[in-house]
Amino acid sequence: MFSKYLAVFNNRRICAAMLLGFASGLPLALTGSTLQAWLSDAGLDIKTIGWFTLVGQPYTWKFLWSPLVDRFPMPFLGRRRGWILITQIALAAVIAKMSGLDPQTHLATFALMALLIAFFSATQDVVIDAYRTEVLQPEERGAGAAVGVFGYRMAMLTSGAVALILADGILTWEQTYLVMAGIMGTMAIVTFFSPEPVLQTKPPLSLRSAIIDPLKEFFSRDGAWILLALVVAYKLGDAFAGSLSTKFLLDMGYSKSIIGQAYKVFGLVATLVGGFAGAILMLRWGLYKSLVIFGILQALTNLGYWLIAIHGSPDIGLLLFAISTENLAGGMGTTAAVALLMSLCNPNFTATQYALLSALTAFGRVYVGPASGYLVTAVGWSHFFMISAAIALPGLALLFVLRKTIHKLDQ
Repeated sequence: MFSKYLAVFNNRRICAAMLLGFASGLPLALTGSTLQAWLSDAGLDIKTIGWFTLVGQPYTWKFLWSPLVDRFPMPFLGRRRGWILITQIALAAVIAKMSGLDPQTHLATFALMALLIAFFSATQDVVIDAYRTEVLQPEERGAGAAVGVFGYRMAMLTSGAVALILADGILTWEQTYLVMAGIMGTMAIVTFFSPEPVLQTKPPLSLRSAIIDPLKEFFSRDGAWILLALVVAYKLGDAFAGSLSTKFLLDMGYSKSIIGQAYKVFGLVATLVGGFAGAILMLRWGLYKSLVIFGILQALTNLGYWLIAIHGSPDIGLLLFAISTENLAGGMGTTAAVALLMSLCNPNFTATQYALLSALTAFGRVYVGPASGYLVTAVGWSHFFMISAAIALPGLALLFVLRKTIHKLDQ
């Protein structure tokens, strides 16, 4: 019986989703935490390093040029793989170029290369999201989401932790980035051998239709605005609970090293286990039931931090319990949420609609931070985590309202 559920992972489409998830995640740390470490070693001041965080802006605004991806396919490797190949070659070339620069003496060019990496990476994300949505069969979306998250996390470890280890006396920073460029280049081979979607769709006939038609098509659906509210609300409670979690744990007396180890080991493992468990359970339960159960678990596991708050003193066992359960449920919820986004996309406008929907899912993660700070000041940590669990309830209510619509998406 169990082998029947595992069989969904055993095909080329799922393999492509995992490896392209790796390709999607690899550039992220190279313009984020790893880049900051290189700039710090190069002797740049904190203000300059702070300005470099702005190179990540393309990830926020990628939906603006996603209609171009829908409108203008490359003349090779199909509607999506041609674009993926171009972005991967561009990424490998720019990372390699960056590896030959000294940030002290070529700061402006260095910043431009970092910005280009973020731009091509964000564009690659748009196309990979569209490709994954189109290539996977409906029953494979949960598995595809799980392996995609797995590949993404492994890539972030590669360009994050592994890159830092390599640059700490084994290689120079320049050589480390050259290695990352080589790994990025090998992703083009994955793209070349990835399968084409069975259902071939034609691109929009004009740029205007590429911009207007995706919105017109989506908002012509029954309950379109409620669907958008669900996309925002489903993981909003999680976003509140996680927005100040590091600050909370420091206030509770945990050391930075303990917090880091707990998140990197227990948190990562729990997220990956949750993702794969969520995919298998989705095959049995379907999209709607999975969204409901995983949403409830997300709300309940936020209370692990409430237990730490009322305990009042550092307890390693309680910390590991809270982080593990929260990330386990979060991994399940993320798998179901990604499957929901894929289900909501019209195959004719996949790149544009997915980019817009994924931007909405990031709304909570980006904007709840300031509100969380004021809320903690007003009510304290224990009440804050109770409220974060309650904030998940509107998303669950929207699921009930949209149950018929979501059941149709699962067919």
